[in-house]
Amino acid sequence: MTMKSSNRDILVLLKSQTITDGDLQKLHNILHTIESPEQFCKAHELVNRNRITSAPSKILREARHYFLRPFRFLINRN
Repeated sequence: MTMKSSNRDILVLLKSQTITDGDLQKLHNILHTIESPEQFCKAHELVNRNRITSAPSKILREARHYFLRPFRFLINRN
């Protein structure tokens, strides 16, 4: 039971004791959809000192930095 190019740790609690490859593939597809850049931009806003923006290009550009630059914050809308 392997998933292609997966790099995540996840705990899945099941009522049954077995999980099939098909179940793992379905879970992978769901997580792949949820973790897309489009969904990330829908769930976050970028605060840049005095402004708040929802522009996906600005959010993704800032999210590429390992540490955010000074006076920039990613805020989760959830």
